[in-house]
Amino acid sequence: MRFVVLGAGAVGGVLGGLLAEAGHDVTLVARGEHLAALQSDGLTIESADRVVTLPVPACADAAGAGAAEADVVLLCVKSQDTAGALASLVAAGGRDVPLVCVQNGIANEPAALRTMSSVYGVCVMFPTSHLTAGVVQQNSAPVPGLLDIGRYPDGVDDTATRIAEAFRSAGFRSDPRPDIMRWKSTKLLMNLGNAAQALCDNVEGLGDVVRLARSEGKAVLDAAGVAYVSDADDKARRGDLLNVRPIGDQARGGGSSWQSLVRDTGAIETDYLNGEIVLLGRLHGVPTPMNDVLQRLASDAAAEQKRPGAHTPAELLALAQ
Repeated sequence: MRFVVLGAGAVGGVLGGLLAEAGHDVTLVARGEHLAALQSDGLTIESADRVVTLPVPACADAAGAGAAEADVVLLCVKSQDTAGALASLVAAGGRDVPLVCVQNGIANEPAALRTMSSVYGVCVMFPTSHLTAGVVQQNSAPVPGLLDIGRYPDGVDDTATRIAEAFRSAGFRSDPRPDIMRWKSTKLLMNLGNAAQALCDNVEGLGDVVRLARSEGKAVLDAAGVAYVSDADDKARRGDLLNVRPIGDQARGGGSSWQSLVRDTGAIETDYLNGEIVLLGRLHGVPTPMNDVLQRLASDAAAEQKRPGAHTPAELLALAQ
């Protein structure tokens, strides 16, 4: 299959690189120093088992990548960049290309369906890192990740089945699922801890903050009538497939929001993770004090280019009272 990857950061870079290595036609879309490094030196994927550099073509935008002629466009940008990525895809004539949201959160698919004729969601269970231009890290090995896929808002078709086959050819576990948004809603609950990790780093007491944020999240999804899979079903799906291992002597520092602060990007995805819970809570009359605190402080930390560890769990718990 011919893939265009919009957003060749941690997730998009590893996914695009492994698809290319498996024999698929892949073009990456990136920006800034990362794009320059990809174009001059190729894409380097580091894992616990190996380091490989691949000559994957990289461009600055969807038009340059030939997105309109692709079989599939993989949307791998952070949610705050979705609107811009969709606009670039439309401008490139790609409205009718199947669009696959390989993203966290549950707001990207409805946003995409406004302009794209065929939208798919992926539940992303895929530990990756990107801290250096031109280099992405596959933190789980030998299985890089779980990428179950389905149509949005529901259903499975031949395209979803073929994409799942392509993902499996690149080493992923991937099942087509007609209820993919239920699985993505469960992943949203898991991602409510991202901002807490970014704000506090990996310290004792962090779990208390995360549990409170997720408790609020479940109450909000229940009130809003948003279906999600049970913890037991989620655990059964993941099993022991994901095995996060050090790369050399370097353990994974943190998730995607933690990495955003480390890289001083000036932006963070929190508005579409904790902020999704805050939005639904306001719409349905459910208080969400912890998620509100996490959303506000994480956005401020990104804008002020603070490093992880600027706050303590005790401080966050006090603010949420």
